[in-house]
Amino acid sequence: MTNAPSALPYLDSKPRGAADFYFAINATFRFIRRRFGLAGLQGYWADIGHGYFAPVTERWKRGGLAAVAEYWRAFFASEPGGDVQVDCGDEGAVIDVRTCPAIAHLRAGSREIDPDFCQHCYFIGEAMAAPAGFTVRIEGGDGKCRQRYLKRGATKGDQDLGAIRRISPC
Repeated sequence: MTNAPSALPYLDSKPRGAADFYFAINATFRFIRRRFGLAGLQGYWADIGHGYFAPVTERWKRGGLAAVAEYWRAFFASEPGGDVQVDCGDEGAVIDVRTCPAIAHLRAGSREIDPDFCQHCYFIGEAMAAPAGFTVRIEGGDGKCRQRYLKRGATKGDQDLGAIRRISPC
């Protein structure tokens, strides 16, 4: 295990995550939806962003958009099976997900994916971003998307959830 600082909020000695984790989160999402409905699931995602990811939010407050980009680079570098490009400029941090590692693994495992699975990126991301002075806008989904982290107030209105495609059946 290395003691080098990481952009990720957890300590881990392995260079890659375990893709089977995607099976667990998908099953959890499906359970929560059945039990509490879509609004309950969206609330669960927001709670994760506010609570679990609070250390990331603190880094974003201190480091600005460069810290946002650094986090997402480190995050996707540790996720197996993704094809993601992260860029950062004065306007924002842009994450182009060409192959979502979660969706790819769930499909390869023939799993029934929660139809609104891709919304978790918005609800968690917005909950992380807002206290740091940012917002996130997402377009696409179903395995490919573009996420833009922007300074709060740089965009008008709320995220259009219709811009986040629902998961199509395998």
